[in-house]
Amino acid sequence: MIILCALNARYIHTSLGLRYLLANMGDLKAQTAMREFTVARKPQEIALELLALLGPQQDGAAQIIGLGVYIWNVTQSTELVRLLKAARPAVRIVLGGPEVSHEVELQEITRLADFVITGWGDVSFPKLCRALLDGPQPVMKVIEGEHPPLNEIALPYDEYSDADLAHRLLYVEASRGCPFKCEFCLSSLDQTAWAFDLEKFLAAMQVLHQRGARHFKFVDRTFNLKIDASVRILQFFLERLTEGMFLHFELVPDHLPERLKDLIVQFPPGVLQFEIGVQSFNPEVQERISRRQDNAKTEVNLRWLAKASHAHLHADLIFGLPGETLESFAAGFDRLYALRPDEIQLGVLKRLRGTPIERHSAEQVMVYETEPPYTVLQTGVLDAATVQRFKRFARYWDLLANSGRFKQTLPMLLEQDRHSPFHTFLAFSDWLWQRTGKTSELSPELLVDALADYLCGDCGMSRQEVPQALLSDYTGSGARASPHALQGLLPRQLAPAMRKPKSLVQRQGRHLEPNQALR
Repeated sequence: MIILCALNARYIHTSLGLRYLLANMGDLKAQTAMREFTVARKPQEIALELLALLGPQQDGAAQIIGLGVYIWNVTQSTELVRLLKAARPAVRIVLGGPEVSHEVELQEITRLADFVITGWGDVSFPKLCRALLDGPQPVMKVIEGEHPPLNEIALPYDEYSDADLAHRLLYVEASRGCPFKCEFCLSSLDQTAWAFDLEKFLAAMQVLHQRGARHFKFVDRTFNLKIDASVRILQFFLERLTEGMFLHFELVPDHLPERLKDLIVQFPPGVLQFEIGVQSFNPEVQERISRRQDNAKTEVNLRWLAKASHAHLHADLIFGLPGETLESFAAGFDRLYALRPDEIQLGVLKRLRGTPIERHSAEQVMVYETEPPYTVLQTGVLDAATVQRFKRFARYWDLLANSGRFKQTLPMLLEQDRHSPFHTFLAFSDWLWQRTGKTSELSPELLVDALADYLCGDCGMSRQEVPQALLSDYTGSGARASPHALQGLLPRQLAPAMRKPKSLVQRQGRHLEPNQALR
């Protein structure tokens, strides 16, 4: 028997990789099972469930477990492999995934396992299973995954269950790979981007849609790279607009021709979500990490998306890139904030295994955590205290800005000093850390009270205007408790019109204006 297994970050996530493997098992599919867990489950419980599914070990019958290993699950997966091999040494453990595709010899999990497939596993995993079951037995532990033409790979979308369609995000891809060489990203190792046959892909999307799928998250690194395909895909979903539809795409920020704009503006609020990797506006940093980006075009496109479209915009910045100082990052943040994306996603640089970013470690004095997720600890221009300070900033920004809970109050905070929203929020972040000493378990009520104290106390703002803004934000977000700062202001029963419709992704819905959310 063969089991395909992955530990996902959350239940709502589905493993696209496992479904590709299952779809390509051929004559072995009948004896292959797929099991997904979350990283919150105890490895002991998962091991017991997998061994029970395998059943008793029979003489001469190989039992195989294929495990997808990623940066977010490698710690739990390592313990799982250790438990499985201790309980049943004869079971063959096959690893795959980006975390074990590089620096194989340095990892405990690869030492514990029987085989490792690096890179693509669609074809190589079934071949390995046939060899383990029928012979001849493989002689190499580390197997380089084959890259067949994409039209030889069976699409995985029939492997999504009805429960997946009803309750979970569906990951899909119209292309693989990336032509760009940004050194912090594993996709920089790709030679190019390969496109799946568009007719076959859209036919698969049609089946999913007919089965009731409404949430599609495209994992393509560069959705808008080839505009003809991008236009066809958007037109496909535009013709099938259905209540509750949600589409997520990653966009190249400086490439947005008119044909694409003409389609984007036709989508209503709550449907499109674009993740736009700006990462840095610093030309020297961009050149150092081999990132090609036209900053002027990026600004023009982001400004247009924010003003002319209903798309929900996630714009990404990375802190800690080689040579990026606090001040240059602040300038980039302020430049991005002025473009008004719905969310500014703030990440801290990670040294993903195999990425070329490692070549800067000595010259730029880059120091990283030795355990997942390998986050940068300090650089030649950022000391450890500054990196920790920024991590708090990023956490608080997510709670106050990206959550959409403080649409009225946040501008009051950030625009009191029009020179630099970054430094204004950094001052608040420092104050909130000194006040609470924590970055988790911060309830909406605690944040409301903290903002009231900071704006009215430390900033000397109006004790009439601030509570009214906080009241509007608090009731509009759907919260139902009673912050101290709003005592005597909260209505006994909130108006039903203030609730966001359940068809929208909850967090995205908070960013919509009331007249948009209620259309």
